[in-house]
Amino acid sequence: MRTWLSRTLARSACSVAYAALVFAILIFSGSTTHAQESAVNLDPAQSTIEFTLDSTLHTVHGTFKLKSGHISFDSATGKASGEIIVDAASGDSDNESRDKKMHQQILESQKYPEIVFTPQHVKGAVNPQGVSQVEVSGIFRIHGQDHDITMVFAVQPPTGDKVKASTHFSLPYVQWGIKSASTFLLHASDTVEIEVHASGQLIPTGPHR
Repeated sequence: MRTWLSRTLARSACSVAYAALVFAILIFSGSTTHAQESAVNLDPAQSTIEFTLDSTLHTVHGTFKLKSGHISFDSATGKASGEIIVDAASGDSDNESRDKKMHQQILESQKYPEIVFTPQHVKGAVNPQGVSQVEVSGIFRIHGQDHDITMVFAVQPPTGDKVKASTHFSLPYVQWGIKSASTFLLHASDTVEIEVHASGQLIPTGPHR
């Protein structure tokens, strides 16, 4: 059971980084009305990442911390770049022995200290009058492996240069080649549910030439 919970944390870490990244990109696409490049710096202190794993015994909840995040976005082409980085060692399910196993045997945090999401493309625009939905596609790297992924974010209308976005998605860790958390006596879901709430600052960089 501890092994299962540990793996759960590992998957959620990846969600963490991913979600934060998406949020940043969403902001880029809607905050500019003319073709130009913009950037978003995420605020780790104002961003949260939570994960949930269901099993036949009980539901496990935990968190990961955003380490840093910077995204650049071209509103004319939809192309994006930058990095969203999650601290793999910050995984916490409020159980010392379970978390120790997660970091030493599952995430191998000392060997792979960061979980990184690299955005490549954004689809959609931010509505200044209401909540908008934006799709962000990119590469998610965790435990030395890269995965293509697309996420949908709900973006709040920007307030000055401040932006907020959130997303909820299922992370198919078994499909990603990670061993199932299930055991002979315990059945765990093949997916981990991820909830992300991110905040940051929009930084216009000027129109393209």
